[in-house]
Amino acid sequence: MRRLLDALYDGAAVLAALCMIGTLLMVLGSVIDRFHRLPLRGMDAYAGYFMAAAAFLSLAHTLKRGEHIRVTLVLNALGARGRRALELWSLSVAVGLSGLFAFYSARLAWQSRSFHDISTGIDATPLWIPQLAMAVGTLLLFVAFVDEWWLALRGRVADVREVGA
Repeated sequence: MRRLLDALYDGAAVLAALCMIGTLLMVLGSVIDRFHRLPLRGMDAYAGYFMAAAAFLSLAHTLKRGEHIRVTLVLNALGARGRRALELWSLSVAVGLSGLFAFYSARLAWQSRSFHDISTGIDATPLWIPQLAMAVGTLLLFVAFVDEWWLALRGRVADVREVGA
């Protein structure tokens, strides 16, 4: 199960990296369009879609690699039992909030598809397409928080050094 989850997080990170490349290509295309007056319209919107997709798809990978901002001042002041209790409490809250975020992100994408909602820009993109990346990214973040919660509950904390390098 560990390999499957890590492959899932890594796969989402690869997709996020590809979306960053997509952002670069859209911005370059927009610049070229301005200089040569090519019929490339809506590039700015697509750059935004790619940027948002990169941000959401990278959330779980970033969490599992220990790269999210974390305030350890209180944790370091506590003993082992207090630290574990606070870790479990904070991870429980994170599981709940990320679950809500995933649910409402998926619901938004579903409603946009049901209502045939399109962007107001010149591109007229069906909004469920870029919103799908947000829904997938928040779902993976929820899975990653449940993973971390389960590890903390069992007394095992995933060591960042053993995961990445």
